[in-house]
Amino acid sequence: MKKEIFIYEEDKDTLRFLRSFFRGRDDYSAHFIKRDEKALRRELVEKRPAAVIVNSPDGLEHINPSEVECPVIAMISGNVTNGIRSVVKAGVEYYLLSPFYKEDLEYKLKVAIERKIWFENLYREKKDLEALIELTYLVSSTLNPKEVLYLVVKKIPEIINVTRCSMISMGVEEQRYAYVVSTFEDPKITNIRLDLQKYPEIRKALTLKKPVIIKDAMKDPIMKEVRDIIAPIGIRSIVVIPMVFRDEIIGTLFLRTSRAGHTFTEREIKLCTAIANASANALYNAFLYDRVEKEKTRLERLAITDYLTGIYNIRYFYNRIDEEFSRAGRYNIPLGCMMFDIDYFKKINDTYGHRVGDIVLREFAQLVKRHTRKPDILARYGGEEFIMLLPETSMKGAIAEAKRLRKVIKEHQFKSLKEKREITVSIGIACSPDEKIKSCDDLITLTDDALFTAKNRGRDQIVVYPPLEESEK
Repeated sequence: MKKEIFIYEEDKDTLRFLRSFFRGRDDYSAHFIKRDEKALRRELVEKRPAAVIVNSPDGLEHINPSEVECPVIAMISGNVTNGIRSVVKAGVEYYLLSPFYKEDLEYKLKVAIERKIWFENLYREKKDLEALIELTYLVSSTLNPKEVLYLVVKKIPEIINVTRCSMISMGVEEQRYAYVVSTFEDPKITNIRLDLQKYPEIRKALTLKKPVIIKDAMKDPIMKEVRDIIAPIGIRSIVVIPMVFRDEIIGTLFLRTSRAGHTFTEREIKLCTAIANASANALYNAFLYDRVEKEKTRLERLAITDYLTGIYNIRYFYNRIDEEFSRAGRYNIPLGCMMFDIDYFKKINDTYGHRVGDIVLREFAQLVKRHTRKPDILARYGGEEFIMLLPETSMKGAIAEAKRLRKVIKEHQFKSLKEKREITVSIGIACSPDEKIKSCDDLITLTDDALFTAKNRGRDQIVVYPPLEESEK
């Protein structure tokens, strides 16, 4: 491709020399500009030539070399002293003195343009390095995998011009679909499913476990089967880079960038690869931390959960009742406690077996949990007995809640019981403040006593402490 050279010169002898020099050249294309300062500035901004040749001192009066993004070569054909003084004043590095020689101009042009390219590459590499350092710092400052992923896909479009930039994940056993887990357009966009039949470049990256570069999607044989799909979009070049840490693809994550109009340059491909490599360590640490935190949460959950029913265990319940009883006393607010027992549960075990009995217990617990108010605390007390704490709930509210749950349980058809056999419960309730309730143990004991009374009176009923005139049936 020819390098365009702007010439701003009026001296006839100099123009004759320049026309002769550029005539028939395969490497340069000369563009002669008439003496028009506005036209010159406009051309320099719009076309960005490889170099500008200008007369000194007259021509330098119409151009500021420090504002021109290309080398300036001054031609001094008149008063040499004035010409050199103008060159020095303007800070122009390259100039020729009359008489002019083609070899001299050839050398000056070559050196000036090569130096310009060298500085541009150096500046670009500096910016790329700064971007890598900044990204490394950013991704190392968080242990949130989603945030790391978004930082990576957000940074790349800031450095190079891309149509799309996203992180893609694929399960270990999944072969048909992949998922977009992060995209530069919006951090909230995630888990978009991709049919891999339409993404042969991702399939190839999965197979090779190394970067796949598609320079021209309309010509590359890899994209042959999907050309009709991507043609209307105008995508020209695609880069898919596996995120690798210690020879292992991290969760089968891929950085996929695409561009419309023209192909990615070698520098851009290297930059994307460098970003992927620089981020892999931080991403691995983030995933590891996330896994540890999830395992920690799981273990903490197991410590407070009843293994059979999946609801809170009695240890957690005792911790919470201590807190709620203290709070109720401090702020003089009511605290309700409800205990219920599955009626004739032994018959279920005897008829269907203990395995079915366990299934019924779990289904029962989950049923009650689904219909429990958010502030209330449900736990397994032991065997087929359950206990519930009702913060800021008076006796009237506790009775209403007990009636509602009793109705829900009676109307539910348990899947593990073949016959349409209903399950009923006996419920005991106690509430503080009460003169006999001095501690949380008193609250539990009186609730248990009320439950015992309900069972002795024939079951399938609600009994409260202090006793009402009639039991709730």
